[in-house]
Amino acid sequence: MKKKMSESYSVKSAIVFPQHTNNYNTMFGGMLLSQIDDIAAITARRHSGAQTVTASIDSMDFLRPIELGDIVILEGVVTYTGRSSMEIMVKVSRENHSEEGKILTGFCFMTFVAVDENGKPLEVPEIECDSETLKFLYDTAEIRVNRRKERLEHTKELAEYIEKQLF
Repeated sequence: MKKKMSESYSVKSAIVFPQHTNNYNTMFGGMLLSQIDDIAAITARRHSGAQTVTASIDSMDFLRPIELGDIVILEGVVTYTGRSSMEIMVKVSRENHSEEGKILTGFCFMTFVAVDENGKPLEVPEIECDSETLKFLYDTAEIRVNRRKERLEHTKELAEYIEKQLF
């Protein structure tokens, strides 16, 4: 069974309050990453129809700050599927009263895995690209997946060394 990419699209908005900011009155990176993980989980669950867990997060570059009082907008979509895994792209934007429209502040790709009640991986539907704007993400997904696999192998090698050698 295939599902259209647009069927997984999820959006979430929130106002940035003082408790979400650092001493520069910009949003804490960790707070933003938590919200990114949340929208990605919703997106993955919407696509898979199952519980999901975060398997990885690719790098997150903060392109522009999100300031106190801004509205942060998080948009997620499934851009690739494996047997039980899903690549989710999360786009982060801001709106405020002094600028017109949404301003891109960052984006990242995350991997989620669908699991059953025992935490065992479940098969997920394949995706079908149904939008010209999503086509680039769809067409370049395999490159990102291969990079992720290489990085994971390197991480496993490092973990063996770090576990025994450091500190």
